[in-house]
Amino acid sequence: MQKTLSYFNVDCKESYYVSTGEPLDQFPVFPFRMNFYSINLCLEGFVIIEIDNKQYKLTHHALLVTTPNTSIKFIKHSVDFRMKLLFFERNFILKNIANPFIIEKSSLFKNRTFNIIQISTEKSEEIVKILEYLNNRSNKSGKYISEISRTIIFNILLEIAEIYDENKTKENPPKTIYYKFCEALTLYISQHKEVSFYADLLCVSNKYLIEIIKEASGKTPHQLIDEYLLKEAISFLGDPDKTISEIAFFLNFSSVSSFGRFFKKQTNISPLEYRKLHQIL
Repeated sequence: MQKTLSYFNVDCKESYYVSTGEPLDQFPVFPFRMNFYSINLCLEGFVIIEIDNKQYKLTHHALLVTTPNTSIKFIKHSVDFRMKLLFFERNFILKNIANPFIIEKSSLFKNRTFNIIQISTEKSEEIVKILEYLNNRSNKSGKYISEISRTIIFNILLEIAEIYDENKTKENPPKTIYYKFCEALTLYISQHKEVSFYADLLCVSNKYLIEIIKEASGKTPHQLIDEYLLKEAISFLGDPDKTISEIAFFLNFSSVSSFGRFFKKQTNISPLEYRKLHQIL
């Protein structure tokens, strides 16, 4: 994070950073990959950025949230462009959290590493107030400053997730079916891996569900089912108290070997190798 902030002439040695929202003198010329989470709120003007090789335009009250390893490149911005930033490192926000994948499993990052949300003036002002409170609170000394800051950041993420969920309900029916499919995956992925189950649950045909999911995400229902199943598997593998056999059983695989084949197909390593790699003993 320190390296990225240096592009903005900012010296920060903490695990998180809140910007003032004032105009910046310069922006990175070359693409860079952020190894932290970020929340970026456009306050004035506009900016055109490239995210993972695709260009997006952020205007007044546009909110960009990203996960680690998102590739960013600044293309163009207006003279009056201002943005409020919050950067925070994964290890800081997840300290003492039992589920290390709690953020990735939220609605904000269910299907990709970033989201752009157009929010109202009222919501924008609310988020700015929380960010300013975080900045003021973190500049004070105290025994529990890190815990307080961590709680405030979680609060901001939950506020944004709620805004995102509210915006989803205003989408057209096909989009609604897509979002309901994703929500159903979150609820039933450990027990049901068949497209027909979710089609029946949503009262649509298999063919129609495949068309809708493909149009909305560019992926097939089978691909999303595998992605959600992998997230669930990784979450369980992060708990050293669960054996691989128990995880295979809970995820409704016919055997430990079939679970191992699925996991290796998705990640190129076995569940045991994954645990060794991440030192989950």
